[in-house]
Amino acid sequence: MESQEFRQLALAEIDAVYRMALHLTRHPDEASDLVQDTYVRALGAEAGFELRDRGIRPWLFKILRNVFYTKISRKRREPTLADDLQHEAAAAELETPPPAWDMGSLNWEHVDERLKHAIEELAEPYRLVLLLWAVEGLKYREIADVLDIALGTVMSRLYRARVILSEKLAGLAAEHGIKVGE
Repeated sequence: MESQEFRQLALAEIDAVYRMALHLTRHPDEASDLVQDTYVRALGAEAGFELRDRGIRPWLFKILRNVFYTKISRKRREPTLADDLQHEAAAAELETPPPAWDMGSLNWEHVDERLKHAIEELAEPYRLVLLLWAVEGLKYREIADVLDIALGTVMSRLYRARVILSEKLAGLAAEHGIKVGE
């Protein structure tokens, strides 16, 4: 793959990479820094990337995840202020097709606050799997590769995230005439 083609494909995914960075860091400035570091690493490793092996989006998400956890690991070894400790604690929290809707155009600001809150309350392992599947449209195998976990773990975490959300959002579903559990 030519360098120019690679860069165009990578830049086409920048919004998705930023969304995932924002979900990981929960802070816009840190998300921007994380995206920048991700693209620096991706562009430095472009010679090793082969499109036929995998899609560019899962590959970028894997780099993003690795960069994020490397930063978290380094922060733990550094002396921190109370604000840093607070942020660190917040950050620590099959080929089935992704949802049929176009989540790339989802405006997170227009999502019901109760749904956003319920998703944010999910434990990080459940939240990440859910967001990679529902918002970013990755397949189970791609999620397993990005998070470096077994396919069965992806399936069980996604199932558990759905169960937790359906329990927390039963009232919201009823308001919209959605019958849960039938």
